[in-house]
Amino acid sequence: MVDENSREAAKECSPRRKPWVGAEREPALEGRKTMSHTCGNILLHLIFSTRERHPLIETGFRSELFAYLGGIVREMRGTALIINGTADHVHMLVRTRPAQAPAELARVVKTNSSRWVREKWSPNFGWQTGYGVFSVSESNVAAVMKYIASQEEHHKKHSFQDEFLAFLKKNGIAADEKYIWD
Repeated sequence: MVDENSREAAKECSPRRKPWVGAEREPALEGRKTMSHTCGNILLHLIFSTRERHPLIETGFRSELFAYLGGIVREMRGTALIINGTADHVHMLVRTRPAQAPAELARVVKTNSSRWVREKWSPNFGWQTGYGVFSVSESNVAAVMKYIASQEEHHKKHSFQDEFLAFLKKNGIAADEKYIWD
């Protein structure tokens, strides 16, 4: 279960907005409606590793962990389209709200899931400090889902480090390796 702090954080992420003081709304033109809510389609590919990339995600609890991660995203009013990974890292494709900061999503997901794994399965479990987050266009959702679904096969040929560096390069992110890995 998600702890009360996470539940409160999820509630505070999108409070009912109040109009600016002194701002008057013009009436809608005849036959048209005003837009009263923010709309968006924010798709994020999150990638994060276990602490020091140790193979801590055991096959015995992997599927439960992925389901738990999805539950945290749902509690934050997002949708996990797919979650998969290997013994040392996780990929998540998430649809989130415009008001939800990627950093807050990653923080809540990693904090609550590491606590859950430590309590239920492995007292030495932990995630790396950082994470990767990359925007995904709706037209690429199927390709990203296929990529995430095939993680076990993919990592028979490529290490997590090589994969992550390739993501950074593909997305135009210059990074010094000595600052990437904890």
